[in-house]
Amino acid sequence: MRSVLPLLFFSLLIATAAQAQDVRYVSDKQYVPLRSGAGNDYRITHRGIPSGTRMKIARTSSDGVWAEITTDRGTTGWIRTQYLMKEAPAQNKLDAATERAEQATAASTALATEVETLKTERVDLLNQITSDDSTLDNLTQELNQLKQISGKSVQLDVDNRRLVEEAENLRSKVDMLEAENLRLQDKLKSEDFLDGALAVLLGVIIALVAPRLMPKRRKSSSWA
Repeated sequence: MRSVLPLLFFSLLIATAAQAQDVRYVSDKQYVPLRSGAGNDYRITHRGIPSGTRMKIARTSSDGVWAEITTDRGTTGWIRTQYLMKEAPAQNKLDAATERAEQATAASTALATEVETLKTERVDLLNQITSDDSTLDNLTQELNQLKQISGKSVQLDVDNRRLVEEAENLRSKVDMLEAENLRLQDKLKSEDFLDGALAVLLGVIIALVAPRLMPKRRKSSSWA
C-alpha cells in the first residue's frame, strides 16, 4: 500500500504539470528551425517545423525570446517565441474547414446515395408485398378449394366405410342363407330317403300280409 501511494502522487504531479503546459502553434512562417538551447549560437536540432504544428511549451528563457517545446510527435527543442501563436494559423483552419466540408460533402453524397438506395429498396419491398398479397390470395383460394375437396373426401370416406360395412353384413347374410339352403337340401334328401324307405317297407309288409288276409278257395271234390 505504501509503494502505491508515491506512484499515485507522482502520476498526479505529472498530470498537473501536463495541464499546466502551454499549448502553442507555429505561425504562418512555413518552417521554423529548432535549436538545442535558447540562442542562435546553439546548434539546430531540427531543420524546420512546418506551419500549424501543434506543440507544448515546457519553459521559456529568462528574456522570453526562446521557448523549449515538445511537438505531439515527440520532437523537442528551443524555438523563438515570435513564431508561436495561441490559435492555429488561418491556413490550418481553412484546411481543416475545407477538410470538414469535404467530409460533410462526402457524407452528404453517401447519405443521398443511401437515401436513393433506401427508396429503391422501399419500392422493391412494396412490389414484393403486392406480390406476396397476390400469392397469399391465391393460396387462400387454393386452401378453400382443398378444404371443400377435403370435406367431400371425408364424406366419401365415411360413405365408403358404411358401404363396406353393409357389404360385409350382406355377405354374412348370404353365407347364412347358403348354409341354411344346404341344411334344407340335406333335410329334403333325408326326408326323401325316409319316404322311399317307408314305401319299400310298406310294400314288403303289404306283400307279406295281403296273401294272408285274402280268403282261401275251397278245393272242389271229385266225389261230389
